[in-house]
Amino acid sequence: MTTLLMVKNLEVKAGKKTLLAVPLFEIQDGEVLGIMGPNGAGKSTFIKALALLETPAHGAIFLKEKDITNDLTLEMRRKFAVAMQQPLLLDTTVFNNVAVGLKLRKLPRQEVKSKVSAWLEKFQISHLAKKQASTLSGGEAQRVNLARAMVVEPDILFLDEPFSALDFPTKAQLLKDIKSIIKQTDTTTVFVSHDLMELRYLSDTLAILMDGELKQTGPTEEVLSSPNASTAAFINEWKSLLS
Repeated sequence: MTTLLMVKNLEVKAGKKTLLAVPLFEIQDGEVLGIMGPNGAGKSTFIKALALLETPAHGAIFLKEKDITNDLTLEMRRKFAVAMQQPLLLDTTVFNNVAVGLKLRKLPRQEVKSKVSAWLEKFQISHLAKKQASTLSGGEAQRVNLARAMVVEPDILFLDEPFSALDFPTKAQLLKDIKSIIKQTDTTTVFVSHDLMELRYLSDTLAILMDGELKQTGPTEEVLSSPNASTAAFINEWKSLLS
């Protein structure tokens, strides 16, 4: 694998308080990286910084070896797509919600139609194309949210707890579908979750973030089976909840 995104000496602050301090971190091309940690650990702050939605106080972010830390152009930000826990859909049809990123990029109408139709089909929501987003169930809305993120073919897809508000059967099916889609498209993905089942199922690599610092990173099963001194109490507590 080749390194797609790298951070060096990354710090994010709120006033004098340091929210995040990451000396060195790499994301490989095609990797599915899971990020887990206690509430307030800095997980959302981390992915916002990586996606250029949060300006770091110090440090540098490199995409394909190019320093993009201060490149806040639309062109650069459009290389990333973010899907959050709350879909925040526009008050229009499902088709128009999925199409919005392509329209902003001024793609030809026929190309927009073709791409949107293809992604609606991938997420099994073609039958909802003309439905108003406000009438969707939670699972349907999240499928629209994910299709909207994927249709722009991002270099990196950031997922911030997109399944946490869903009931178990809906979550299980959507996890299965998104895993298949990520694999088919070889999309580099950063996935924040507090759910061990989700992380175990979806991620190749797991990073444990605590107090704004990365305490352990490695293959998901290796991190869960052999936590280090910094992460053992946290991981074992979560395991006990599942047993």
